Amino acid sequence: MDQAMKQTLVNTAIKAAEHAYAPYSHFRVGAALLDDKGTVHTGCNVENASYGLCNCAERTALFKAISEGVTPKTGITALAVVTLDAPGFCSPCGACRQVIHELATNAVILLADRNGTWQETTPDKLLPGAFVL
Repeated sequence: MDQAMKQTLVNTAIKAAEHAYAPYSHFRVGAALLDDKGTVHTGCNVENASYGLCNCAERTALFKAISEGVTPKTGITALAVVTLDAPGFCSPCGACRQVIHELATNAVILLADRNGTWQETTPDKLLPGAFVL
């Protein structure tokens, strides 16, 4: 994947974060997932007063892509994650790391800041020693 496509994914994640529903944490997160057919799927975090019922942007994008026919593991090429409400890179929570590790096994992971700068990593680096059945 070239640098231009990576930047497009990061920019799309920034736009997705603008749709976040985060009235409790005020921490808006967006994600953009590229599948193997070149389609981009987005997600944002959606909070609930009962925190356990919240869903993160990363999982929203992953679940949305799979529900639209993307093959888990092999059909996910890249995932960009960004927050608008912190100065640094947005790193996924533990639950998202586990889901990313299983569903986006070979994807390029782009952790971005609100200015569109990113650092690249992998699911294995995000979650060494991941739980696997």
